[in-house]
Amino acid sequence: MGLLDGKRILVTGVLTDASIAFAAARLAQEEGARVVLSSFGRAYSITQRIATRLPEKAPVVELDVTDAAHLDSLADRLREHVDGLDGVVHAIAFAPQNTMGDHGFSEVRWDDASVALRVSAWSLAGLTRACLPLFGERASVVGLDFDATVAWPLYGWMGVAKAALESCARYVARDLGPQGVRVNLVAAGPLRTMAMKSIPGSERIESVWAERAPLGWNVTDTEPAGRACVALLSDWFPATTGEIVHVDGGVHAMGG
Repeated sequence: MGLLDGKRILVTGVLTDASIAFAAARLAQEEGARVVLSSFGRAYSITQRIATRLPEKAPVVELDVTDAAHLDSLADRLREHVDGLDGVVHAIAFAPQNTMGDHGFSEVRWDDASVALRVSAWSLAGLTRACLPLFGERASVVGLDFDATVAWPLYGWMGVAKAALESCARYVARDLGPQGVRVNLVAAGPLRTMAMKSIPGSERIESVWAERAPLGWNVTDTEPAGRACVALLSDWFPATTGEIVHVDGGVHAMGG
């Protein structure tokens, strides 16, 4: 018997099989879940191909979280594949290139910073609201995070967006808890996913983990973060919400 037997899970953000989202989708299927993926635009066909690498090919629905029509119609389009949802993995983040880096943080225009905040933080609330009609008495929403307690090299406005994501998760957890919806985040250490590779000089962040992780850290192993997502999607954390689960080899707990 798997942890997710009979559960129906939407996993966003699967672009390559090196992503945390892919690991979560694969492990969810291995634990008995029926999985639906989402993607949009030029990435849609890529996600369809990657979906064939899962233990069982997953259907893909179109979803651009900045498109109100996509969000408004999501529940109906998901019903073409599942009769409800028990969980959602929010693996959505984006920041324009000019919003990241070590210099010029205060010079970034709102038009650019707002993109990072809308896509990477507000979308957690928007996606959860869109899925709400499909939730039963209980549901679990799991988002992907990166430590936002300090200013990391090169991270810029994406760091601000992650801090906003953490706050957003707490407020959504508060609002939807009475409806049986749990909302938690998994804060992974740096992994060589497409998202991390898009940050020039990201090896400077990796070096922190190489020096400070008491458990060690493998920048190519998405399995630990994927397992954390599956655990939070399961019924094994029935009274946990508004939480950030760190899967970072212990770096978050270490001093300077």
